[in-house]
Amino acid sequence: MNFAFDDTEQEFQQATRRFALERLLPMYAEWEQGRKPTRAWTHELAELGLTGLRIPEAYGGLGASYVMAGIAAEEIARGDQNMTFYIQLGAIAAELIGGHASEALKSSMLPRIARGDAVVGFALTEPGAGSDAAAIGTRAVRDGDHWVISGEKASSTFAGFADYTIAFVRMGKAGGSADLGAVLVPMDAPGVTVKVYDAMGGKFAQRGSIFLDEVRVPLDHQLGESGKGFVQAMQAFDFNRALIALSCIGAAQQSLDETVEFARQRHTFGKPLATRQGYAFQVAEHSTQLECARLLSYQTLWRADRGMNHTHAGAMAKWLGPKAAAEAIHACIVLNGWMGYDNSLPLAQRLRDAMGLEIGDGTPEIMKSVVAREIFGREFVSHR
Repeated sequence: MNFAFDDTEQEFQQATRRFALERLLPMYAEWEQGRKPTRAWTHELAELGLTGLRIPEAYGGLGASYVMAGIAAEEIARGDQNMTFYIQLGAIAAELIGGHASEALKSSMLPRIARGDAVVGFALTEPGAGSDAAAIGTRAVRDGDHWVISGEKASSTFAGFADYTIAFVRMGKAGGSADLGAVLVPMDAPGVTVKVYDAMGGKFAQRGSIFLDEVRVPLDHQLGESGKGFVQAMQAFDFNRALIALSCIGAAQQSLDETVEFARQRHTFGKPLATRQGYAFQVAEHSTQLECARLLSYQTLWRADRGMNHTHAGAMAKWLGPKAAAEAIHACIVLNGWMGYDNSLPLAQRLRDAMGLEIGDGTPEIMKSVVAREIFGREFVSHR
């Protein structure tokens, strides 16, 4: 087994970290101070290849591995965890559009996403259907060469910013997951309205509800077959859960690195704080937890790159990564004393951002349920 990144991956890691710390970190606090995202950020990340990491080279992307996407998520989060949504949603779009759209739609959309000219959101959750995706109520009714879509999507990332969103809808009357499908919905189509949430963190993500009132979408915007939507969503979740975990780990690791430097410089009773076991042992404990979560996350992506099952590993990473990160950042707030609790440092903002990702793409309870299902077998699951 080889746990080291190769030369290309190491160079990418160093360059991405440098960009995150020099360009993103100084502006991180501005999202909570009311600044709105602009396309200038999208294009700047696109120039680094981050919006098209998983898009094939033939469509203008980098065709990078899942592991490379993980490196990007971890390193970018050191500067601004919110910016990793570009990486996550870009990878999901590459998966769902690249794997299930018509050639015409792929040729139209994928290069635009890679260039940063189009931002694509993801709309699965509904007010009455979160982790229970099979309970989706949004309906698509065929009318000639269009789908007519009505319903409400909730907690959609980039709801207030995306040009398109991948919406999961019910295309028939079979119920359950049997008639679910995915459709690429233009956000400027008549009948689309959005309400952006006033969330406690992740302000940049513009998360919100999308209301669809008889929205007409061309049939060729359908991604794959009717009845395959549930499987498509779950497959996207499997790898993206590791990206989420790594984004949390990156933010937490940066917090620990800053705290270590503080402890080297800060003296109490004539000695550096770093010499105090009560202080240093906490850093050691959280560093160990983060490393465990990091290895599990990269194992998930390594398995994905090899076409191996990574459902249980992704669920483990998604449960452990945000949890370990939130606990580590909380500890850093305390270890930095009164300054850690002040908004002059980015620790409180990082904690709020990491906590939000304990929920996204499946709560801790759902992740444990997935892991238990993979261990005991589907005949022993608590729900269907």
